[in-house]
Order: sequence, then C-alpha cells, then structure tokens
Amino acid sequence: MITLTRRSFLSATLCAAALPLRLHAASAYPDGRPIRLIVPYTPGGGTDSVARAIAAKITGAAGWSVVVENRPGAGGNIGLDTVAKTRPDGFMLGLGQTANLAINPALMPKMPFDATKDFAAVAMVASLPVVLVVKANARWNTLADLVKEARAQPGAIKQALAGSGTVGHLAGELLAYQAKFQVLNVPYRGAAPALNDLLGENTDYMFATPQAAQEMLKGKVLRPLAVTSRERLSILPDVPTVAESGFDGFEAVDWKALVAPAGTPPEIIDTVNGVVEKVLADPATIAMFTAEGSKPMGGSPQAAQQYIRDEQQKWARLIREANIQTAA
Repeated sequence: MITLTRRSFLSATLCAAALPLRLHAASAYPDGRPIRLIVPYTPGGGTDSVARAIAAKITGAAGWSVVVENRPGAGGNIGLDTVAKTRPDGFMLGLGQTANLAINPALMPKMPFDATKDFAAVAMVASLPVVLVVKANARWNTLADLVKEARAQPGAIKQALAGSGTVGHLAGELLAYQAKFQVLNVPYRGAAPALNDLLGENTDYMFATPQAAQEMLKGKVLRPLAVTSRERLSILPDVPTVAESGFDGFEAVDWKALVAPAGTPPEIIDTVNGVVEKVLADPATIAMFTAEGSKPMGGSPQAAQQYIRDEQQKWARLIREANIQTAA
C-alpha cells in the first residue's frame, strides 16, 4: 500500500494541474505569434527564394505568420549562429544548407557554433545538384575527355569557384579526388563573375547551379557535361550524371534543411514538420522546385537529423583525406 504525505500529495496535484497547461501550450503553437525564419544569405539568392516560397506556403496551409529575415555573412555562419543561440521555443527557425551545416564545420578552422550539437533538425526541404559546365566551344565533349586531359596535365586545368566552401567547390574537389587528378581552383565572389571568366576562357570549367547557368545553357554559350545528382535532371534530360560517367556513387547536392535551436520541444518540431510535409506534397510546390532543377525532400525530423549527420561525415572525410584548404 502506498501512502502519500501531505507534501507529496500537493506536489503530485500541482504537477497534474500543470500538465494540461503544457499540453495546451504545445497544441496551440504558434497561437498567433509570428515565427521568424532566418535566411543566412542575402535577399534574392537561391536560399532566400526557397525560404520565401516555403514561408508563403506555410502561411497558406496553416495560417501561421512566418517572417523571413536575412542575416548574411561568413558563408552563412552568422545567420545560423543567431538561430543556435536563441531561445528554443519554436519562434525562430533557420534555413540551413550543405555549406553551413556540413562543409564549413570541417573546412573552416573556427566556427561560432557546433553544427552537430546546436541544432534540432525539423525537416529536409529540397535538394539541388550542380552542373559541370564548360564553354560551348571547349575541346571536351564528355566528362571523360576532361578527366583524361586533367590527369595528363596535373594542375594545368583551372576550375572556377563561385566561392570557397560551396557545393560547387566541393563537388569539384570530390571529382578530382575520385578521378585522381590535380586541379587549380580559382575562387570568385559569386557565380556571375565566375561564369563570366569561364566564358572569357580564363578558367576551364565550373560546377554551377542550374539557375546560375540556365540562360547560358539555353543560349548555347555553355555546354553541360554532367550533373551531380544520383538521377538526371528533368530540365536537362540529355545530360548524364557524374556517376553514369564512370564515377559510381558520386553525389554532391546543395540541400536545404529547416532547423531549430537544440532543446526545442519535440512536440513543436513535430508540429512544424507536419505542416512542411503537407507543403512539400502540394503539386504546386513540386512543380516549383522541379522547374528550377530542385527535388522536394521531406521526411521525419529523425530522418532529417540522420541525413545531416551523414552529410557532415561525408564531407569531413573528403576534406580530411584530400587535404582540402579554403580558397583565398
């Protein structure tokens, strides 16, 4: 027989009374309050466009107020650091991506946050491959042609980079590592100047996003040799994947993930995940992503956490084994 003291009885009563209040608070989230979505890049870029589209669709699906806030700088680290250090109550989320959640932690000697511990994954949003492009009159018609010459002339072939630590940069490093050739990286401050110098024949090739290269591909001033996704892109159906071109298992994509500060209540994360899942299943969302070469991802918060962890390990291993340094 269990006997309750007056103190233990009162304690149990108070806990029981508080439980419905906590459950009500979780079920009522966000209860009319605005949710801030931090984009760690400038307005107008690919990440910003995805964030604003997803924010609008969340508002339409759930009636929530989602305010997009740009906090660029340090390769996306400044914005995500803001998320990492905010109160974990579900009212500030961040849109992270491959560079700042998986590449920067291994590539940069100092990080303001711990990407493996400071965030709780909410949902994978979308993935976007990059395309290996050369000038239309280049002497290479296939990826095999480029690799053959790069092996024969170590360090002579120049790769244009939209920036150090980008997926395009690491895709090029991964190819060089797997194909066993040396390449000279030439970094730029963005895709536009990098592509301009490629057209000016100051560099030889570049891994560019489909959006950045699309108009030049349509105008046939650039030639695509391969895409870095596991499957061919619907907007470039005749372009083989790098894996198809002789490098089995090759994949390098710029994924985007919705994250919250570590310690955010699981019930809030599940609530947001449920709305994002609904948004990503919408045919209009699928069509929007497909038109730009992206692929909706989705899945549970647990699956998202595992995916990010796997990507962190993959890029850290490459950076370590290939001795990759940040480009100046």
